[in-house]
Amino acid sequence: MRYLDRLQPLALLVMRLALGVIMVAHGYQNSFSHLREHVHLVASLGFPAWLGYVSSFTELIGGLLILFGLFTRPAAFALCIDLSVAIWKVHWHNGLMRDHGSEFPLAIASLAFALIFFGAGPIAIDHVLRGGSTLSKR
Repeated sequence: MRYLDRLQPLALLVMRLALGVIMVAHGYQNSFSHLREHVHLVASLGFPAWLGYVSSFTELIGGLLILFGLFTRPAAFALCIDLSVAIWKVHWHNGLMRDHGSEFPLAIASLAFALIFFGAGPIAIDHVLRGGSTLSKR
């Protein structure tokens, strides 16, 4: 199955696009439509209110960075922390499959976790900035 190995850059791109689009959409909504509500929610969970702003903009900016493949590992790390806290404090008590359950945030956190270790791949700005071409040389 070596021919599948050649498609790994495409797989990383698909992972980045899926995670990035979801996080940008969620971060945009939290940052521009529901910022006060999100800050209030974060404060009601026992965290300082200012972390609500950090959470919202981490989702928006982190999602954009993941989309472009720029600073992918640090952005994925930040999103993984954000999602882990959301699972722990908001979704876990709802179970896995119920309304507002943890299955979707867990899947998205898993994408972020994988990107921490695999990086953006060769179809990303990170790769170009490190001196590589945009296509894998195999």
